[in-house]
Amino acid sequence: MATPAFLATWIKAQKLKAPRMKDAPTFYRNLEEALDVRRADHAMATRTQSTWKTGEAIDFCSNDLLSLGATGQLRTEFLEELARNPNFALYAGGSRLMDGNYDYIEKVEQEIADFHGAETALILNSGYEANGAIFASIPRPGDAIVYDELVHASTHDGMAHSLALCKMPFRHNDVDSFRDTLASVVDSQPLIRDGSRSVLISVESIYSMDGDVCPIEELIDISKEICPKGNAVFIVDEAHATGIIGPSGAGLICELGLQNEIAIRLHTFGKALASSGASAVILGNQTVRLALMNFARSVIYTTAPSFPAVAAIRSAYNLLKSGATQESQEKIQHLVKHFLTKITSNEIWDEANDMGILSIPVSDNWEFRDFVTHIVPVWTRQRYNFWLVFHLQLAKISAFPIDYPVVPKGQSRIRLMFHAANTEAEVELLANSICEWAKEMIDIEKGGDSKSKIPKAAQQIYAMMADV
Repeated sequence: MATPAFLATWIKAQKLKAPRMKDAPTFYRNLEEALDVRRADHAMATRTQSTWKTGEAIDFCSNDLLSLGATGQLRTEFLEELARNPNFALYAGGSRLMDGNYDYIEKVEQEIADFHGAETALILNSGYEANGAIFASIPRPGDAIVYDELVHASTHDGMAHSLALCKMPFRHNDVDSFRDTLASVVDSQPLIRDGSRSVLISVESIYSMDGDVCPIEELIDISKEICPKGNAVFIVDEAHATGIIGPSGAGLICELGLQNEIAIRLHTFGKALASSGASAVILGNQTVRLALMNFARSVIYTTAPSFPAVAAIRSAYNLLKSGATQESQEKIQHLVKHFLTKITSNEIWDEANDMGILSIPVSDNWEFRDFVTHIVPVWTRQRYNFWLVFHLQLAKISAFPIDYPVVPKGQSRIRLMFHAANTEAEVELLANSICEWAKEMIDIEKGGDSKSKIPKAAQQIYAMMADV
């Protein structure tokens, strides 16, 4: 069985380098020593093309969820948008506050705001910058931030620069923990208790590494109970709901009709919309928009998004608004449900689950949910995580392990991403391949394989590593 180019590149990257650099300059040797810590854990990131991009494997890992990129659908709409605006400039010309503002971006922002049921919108160059802008510029001195413990790294980085000194997490999606945390903040902060300062509550509608959905309605009800003066406001990151959940892909908040309950929403364009990089938009009222433009360093001190970038974003929204993506949304729902049905009905599933060899938390009671999400994390024993990835890659299935620091230590998993262009046959191959590996691990743990305690795919990869 041929080893995919991705694995060959990854194998070479894991070989320790610092011990061979005794005569190298201290500066570079020290950097390599730090990188060797990653290599020793087989966690060294590599710069390579995923196997699905080279046609060697099936894509169950990328963010092209609606397959707008893979099918060329977005490219076609984008070229038509450019043709409708033939005299466009390639550059923005400066910051939004100086020479970088122009009629087209203002028009597209208002269209996006209207689509999501918001008053205003502000486009930034990335989701990371957008979260940084929100949390570094919006909280005022004396405010507090209460946040789900699994919010994105960019939220944490933004909070690190926030004027709010009180920042408290609650357990992930745990409404009781949220209640206790919010009550504790109100009790300890007199200015919040008397209503003269605010609590900003940070959550994600769909969590990127867990695929679960925020119980936002319950959180809102609790916040109104504990903060009856109305000074608890929500900031919702909808990056992984954009294009997938809600009417025409407008997000979870629109799906639940909660637009008027949320102070700030963040949507990104580089995932399901397959658009301009990781560009993002912040939705809020005019006050929020003005505060961002005046206080957010990532707005003030950077060049505005250029016309082609904004045109790509508009092209994606044109497809959403026209209904062109509705079938893709529905197909993702079907494929995820098909996968969960196939894998949980496999004869090995119950035993593998009971032994802790295989676990899919989002599979619990999925039949009773209004919708499923495109993110399906597969958990196994921590030391088995890479072994399952090796098995999938050699089966020509492109999937990646998610490790610390992306997820907490001891919580590594494989994150599967389902796309509109995937087929039922591909999904069945994925489910069967995972269960085939689980059966092999059960036999090994029970001592049925007397030759080795390492599965066949891992043996092949380790043999290649030894030859490097």
